Amino acid sequence: MSMQLRIVHTSEYEYDGQAVASYNQARMTPQTTPEQIVVHHRLDVSPKPWTYGYTDYFGCPVTAFEVVDPHEAMTVSATSTVHVARSGAPVATTGWEAYGEREIADRWCEFLVLSDLVAPPEDFLARVRSLAEDAALPGEAAQAVCSLVHDEIEFLPGATDVESPAAEAWSKRAGVCQDLVHLAIGGLRALGIPARYVSGYVHPVAEPAVGETVLGDSRSWVEWWDDGWRAFDPSYGAAPDDRYVVIGQGRDYGDVPPLRGIYSGASTAKLTVGVEITRLA
Repeated sequence: MSMQLRIVHTSEYEYDGQAVASYNQARMTPQTTPEQIVVHHRLDVSPKPWTYGYTDYFGCPVTAFEVVDPHEAMTVSATSTVHVARSGAPVATTGWEAYGEREIADRWCEFLVLSDLVAPPEDFLARVRSLAEDAALPGEAAQAVCSLVHDEIEFLPGATDVESPAAEAWSKRAGVCQDLVHLAIGGLRALGIPARYVSGYVHPVAEPAVGETVLGDSRSWVEWWDDGWRAFDPSYGAAPDDRYVVIGQGRDYGDVPPLRGIYSGASTAKLTVGVEITRLA
């Protein structure tokens, strides 16, 4: 099975006065990988900016842009058509002993760091270690950790913000997708399993109808190393299928925000974000 999806991601800024300069990075361009092919992509910014495209350290396409004329609003809209054909649920193959070897521990050392954002609280870590003791293979432990996060954390928008650490979501037993991913990443890294944050989109309908446009979701999920990167969405409690489109990967959310920038002039700005997804085929 495969799908062709069109995604329209629009971010609108309204300032309380005039912004006289705005410098930004947009990570809104899907990647082309063995499991997805970008058929078409366009990024539109109003007012008209100067732009420069590059690929960042972690392989994510980035469009840097700046608007230096005075403006009271700015709109960034990314339109993408992507063909997706995923390989299915991850299968565990690598033994525990391999994760102490240089080929894994050194190669993926950046995805083993327990930063404040992903550091697991002690009571969560105790349960993670218990799951690992019962798992014959690290890949099995990884899926069990993600299932634990899915079962214990209620998906509750507004319970946290983009700067909240994983430990806060665990203490509240509530958070959004990035909190669940950060918590799962912290648990996996504490076991010595390299894990990374994935940013993208998902069609919210299990069996999307061709030609029907729906409100989509910006989504994040986790990947761990097991003789290749294996993906799992702790928010849904399942491996990503053909409804998922990858934008980029990083150590945590801070490496792959859709938009990041600075501006001068107006003191505050209101941000409105919308994602529309259509199954084309």
